[in-house]
Amino acid sequence: QVQLVESGGGLVQAGGSLRLSCIIRGSIFSINWMAWYRQAPGKQRELVASITSGDTTKYAGSVKGRFTISRDNAKNTVDLQMNSLKPEDTAVYYCYLRCFLRDYDVNELDYWGQGTQVTVSS
Repeated sequence: QVQLVESGGGLVQAGGSLRLSCIIRGSIFSINWMAWYRQAPGKQRELVASITSGDTTKYAGSVKGRFTISRDNAKNTVDLQMNSLKPEDTAVYYCYLRCFLRDYDVNELDYWGQGTQVTVSS
């Protein structure tokens, strides 16, 4: 069974930094795509940053230049470094994985973490 376990959320003042980490627990064949999403109260879940198996990254316009996504293949982790945080970054942040579980799989599988709260005070 595959689980994504996030850590690193918390309360920070505007202008501060936090680093979120997501570790993949369980056996998978290949990581195809990983991402961080967030959901603020009363809003839809939105894509914050993503990274492909080839380490191509993409960012939402609202976080570009402030957030950095990275992965460590050896440790099966993906991190999100968040700098210059703003109150509007307040949300629950979710780690997302798209993968092949076994080498003979045809369909990709999706997994979500449980979420970690990030609160930015003004």
